[in-house]
Amino acid sequence: MADADPATKIEAAPPPARPAAQPAAPARAPLPDAGIELDEQPKRSKWRLPLMMIVPLIVLIGGALWWFSGGDTVSTDNAYVKQDIVSVAGEVSGRIVEVNVRENQIVKKGDILFTIDDSPYRVAVEQANAQIAGAQANVTALSANVGATAADIAGARDDLALAQANYSREKALMDRGFNTRARMDAAQHEVASARDKIASIQADVARAQAQLATGSQVPGVNPAIAAGQAMRDKAQLELARTVVRAPADGRISQATRLQVGQMVAPGVPMLSIVREDGTRVDANFKETDLGRIRPGQPAVITVDAFPGVKFQGKVESIGAGTGSEFSVLPAQNATGNWVKVIQRVPVRIAIKPQADHPLVAGLSAVARIDVSSVK
Repeated sequence: MADADPATKIEAAPPPARPAAQPAAPARAPLPDAGIELDEQPKRSKWRLPLMMIVPLIVLIGGALWWFSGGDTVSTDNAYVKQDIVSVAGEVSGRIVEVNVRENQIVKKGDILFTIDDSPYRVAVEQANAQIAGAQANVTALSANVGATAADIAGARDDLALAQANYSREKALMDRGFNTRARMDAAQHEVASARDKIASIQADVARAQAQLATGSQVPGVNPAIAAGQAMRDKAQLELARTVVRAPADGRISQATRLQVGQMVAPGVPMLSIVREDGTRVDANFKETDLGRIRPGQPAVITVDAFPGVKFQGKVESIGAGTGSEFSVLPAQNATGNWVKVIQRVPVRIAIKPQADHPLVAGLSAVARIDVSSVK
């Protein structure tokens, strides 16, 4: 046995090691009896059903309140305060010699704003008066000439009568053979000359009477005198226009060029007057709201300059076109990439200003119109 191959010697393998024993789990203490089994589902909350009923009810009540309070109104914040602005310009040319107002001053209709040098226009009035005086003197001379010409006609008729008598005597002598042909021709020539003189004097009278005549446009007044009077009226009108007065009540604005020594050109604005009696709001509403807006509906206006202050108003009119239609370059939507955009329509709302909250043109506002009368 000692000669046996050691490779073939089988030794008994030791037994595998057993794992260490795990400590035993502690025994679970029995749960106290609370009336709930471990496998029982928790009961549903008792508030779940009332909440499911209350939430829809609140939504319905809110919708009803919106319909009865806010559903009958349309509003927009695209609104601005507007006031009429009158541009004041000189009607005659000249140099400013006096300024009676300043920027932001309150003026009444008829107050003097500024005065233009009136020297040239006073001279024009005097010149027109001189023309009228000349026309009146001419009428007087023509009237005297007509009187003198009437006396000349009487003398010419006497001369004609004498010439005709002389011609008759000469003819009687000629018929009896005691006269010559030369004397007959001389007598006949005197008669013709007397007649021509009368005709000439009558023509002068007619000419003078024509110059004294009056037309249907100015009956009873000589045309030359009427022309002088018209020139004087024009000169007096231009003289009166050298004093520029306020055409309406309002506040002075843009009076920077109103300086003594400044030259005034007719029609060129020198200042502006913002009228406070025509205050309004131009509100741009969506076209989808236009079907419910009517003139006469009440409106409430709030202005950003006076938070919390409400101005009462009334719809005065609705614009004839959208804002884009009156732009310098109206939009052309006939293109392939056209996108529909809700248009805005201007609505004019007349409001009553408040003394303690003066409104200024251009202020931002919010307009809310009560359209309950139109469903």
